[in-house]
Amino acid sequence: MTIPHRPPILKPSETYTFRKYFDLRFAPADILRELGASLTKAHINFPVSNHQITRLAELKQRLEEAITRVSLTSEAARREVLIAPILLEVAHITEAIVNIEYPIEVNQFLRGDLDYYLQSQHQILIVEAKQADLTRGFTQLAVELIAIDSWIEADEPILYGAVTTGDIWQFGSFQRASRLITQDLMLYRIPTDLQELMQILVAILNSSNSIKSA
Repeated sequence: MTIPHRPPILKPSETYTFRKYFDLRFAPADILRELGASLTKAHINFPVSNHQITRLAELKQRLEEAITRVSLTSEAARREVLIAPILLEVAHITEAIVNIEYPIEVNQFLRGDLDYYLQSQHQILIVEAKQADLTRGFTQLAVELIAIDSWIEADEPILYGAVTTGDIWQFGSFQRASRLITQDLMLYRIPTDLQELMQILVAILNSSNSIKSA
């Protein structure tokens, strides 16, 4: 008996924005396979930053106050009071440029706006903000990493990204040669894990070395 070929998830007659991938109900690995990439889940061994984060206590205090005083029921609120302060502090330390709602268009399957696109002298980092559902949010982040691979001219072997609800962060990486997306097994919580999170973000943007999966 011949098993019929499975119809494609991505329809050639349709256009897909990054946001549309968040709404797809298919398995992330199946979606990424149609974009020529594979998915694995593993601990990511991040580079260690020796940079002292001098304003960490003040940042933590501001975030704690925001959590207690602001109703975080919308994605916009989370972006403004939880995510932006962290990324602006990271940009201050690493001298990175922060692009907000950064538009890119590679083809009909890879197009849309990146919530945050940070670029330092050594590396880039994209951050996708979500109100909830990190699982489907990571699928969107993975697609954005694939798109950035075709968009930028830099030759970094690995690209990095994070998806966050503001109070929870998860990292991902894209090995460009093997087209392998790695979903980090660790979750970082704000404000509890702020120091560790900041060290990772700073290390990524200050590092010209590849991140390897365990």
